[in-house]
Amino acid sequence: WLKKLLLERCQRSHLPCVQPNPRSCTPNQVPTSHRRLSQRPAPPLVTMAPEKRVDPEDGQAYTYDELAAYYKGKYKKKAIEAYWETCTATKKSKKGKKEEPEPKAKGKAKSKAKAKAKAEPKAKAKAKAKAKKEPKPAGNFKVCVCGGAGGIGQPLSLLMSMDPNVKELCIFDLNVAMVPPAGVAADLSHLERKASVKGYVMEVGKKPIDFLEECLTGCDLVLVPAGMPRKPGMTRDDLFKTNADIAKGIVEACAKFCPKAVLGMIVNPVNSVVPAMAELYKKKGLDPMKIVGITTLDVVRANKFVGGITGKNPNYISVPVIGGHAGTTIMPVFSQDKVAATIDAEKIPDLDKRVQDAGTEVVNAKDGKGSATLSMAYAGARLGKAVLAGLAGKRRVECAYCKSDVTDLPYFAQKVAFGEGGITKVFPLGDLNEYEKKRLEEAKTQLKTEIETGLKYAESNELAA
Repeated sequence: WLKKLLLERCQRSHLPCVQPNPRSCTPNQVPTSHRRLSQRPAPPLVTMAPEKRVDPEDGQAYTYDELAAYYKGKYKKKAIEAYWETCTATKKSKKGKKEEPEPKAKGKAKSKAKAKAKAEPKAKAKAKAKAKKEPKPAGNFKVCVCGGAGGIGQPLSLLMSMDPNVKELCIFDLNVAMVPPAGVAADLSHLERKASVKGYVMEVGKKPIDFLEECLTGCDLVLVPAGMPRKPGMTRDDLFKTNADIAKGIVEACAKFCPKAVLGMIVNPVNSVVPAMAELYKKKGLDPMKIVGITTLDVVRANKFVGGITGKNPNYISVPVIGGHAGTTIMPVFSQDKVAATIDAEKIPDLDKRVQDAGTEVVNAKDGKGSATLSMAYAGARLGKAVLAGLAGKRRVECAYCKSDVTDLPYFAQKVAFGEGGITKVFPLGDLNEYEKKRLEEAKTQLKTEIETGLKYAESNELAA
């Protein structure tokens, strides 16, 4: 209709313009009314805000670009795209904000200046708030693996040296380790990664506090895959006494040389060792929440086993495992994962039991010549990466065993958030079904006695000054 109207006007004005399109006419050929139409400013473009979806890992909403930037390097592009499709879109508000009209050309310069002066403080306030939220730069953290030349320690050190947040990696072990720590450090120092690696050795019978000043000073994270394996005829109490003394020596040195570092404990029995070391830290006037029991392997196993049953990718399965890190104290909460929740209720007890006994499954498969070293290293590195990401200002959620008040027990494994400084939040257990409520009481009964063993050790021991 517009073309028809313009053609009629051209014909009335007896101009030689034969095209209804004003862009094909010279300026003198276009009627005045026609020029006005063509000179009108184009309506402002309405830009749509990018879609945001909730990442189930931390419950926060992100755009696809933000999600892809975080998971880049960890998963392939297709896997990230598939994960994006599983995330729930955020609800859009029905009432959109109206765009502010442009100021009129006849407006006074004084009013413009006044409006600008008012806007400046707001802009400065926004810039200041944004600056406060800026995360710490990645790649500036010092990490030490105590027991880094052992069966768990070597692959754990390898995985941590590949973390972009690690600037300096220290490998500490005794002179009786399967290989010298300096050898592990030399091997890892050839990787095309930014981390510098150095080894430290100590003779058996010496005190770590007398040898580890250079190794531990400035550390942000200390991972401790140390201690003796349980031998035939050795009771749980015998194992605890031996390994608690080993852990105490390392914790003692950390308290002196890196008291603000997060200590990730992989020292069995974790259910007793962590309470013992945390209470010793507390007696020393330090933060007991810096002592963290690494129970991540239970989560890893639960996710893998659920994926095997359902045929789903375990990367997108997240089964919380609460309680402790041994036997019946290991309690997977299958009902809280959308994939695991689809498994028939009759299969859950057997699946639960398999997660509890998964360590024995590996020992038997290795014909008694080893235990779960590689999977434990993987799980330890997963928690270590979460701690470092949190220290860098990127909140991460994992299950861990630590001082807790979510139950009537003083120590418990549950979901925690890692942020700047270490654990920033301990989450409640969430909804449990009838089977899980019964299992919780069973786990607590066993865990209570193991915690008491650790508390008694702390009462009769002190960390050196």
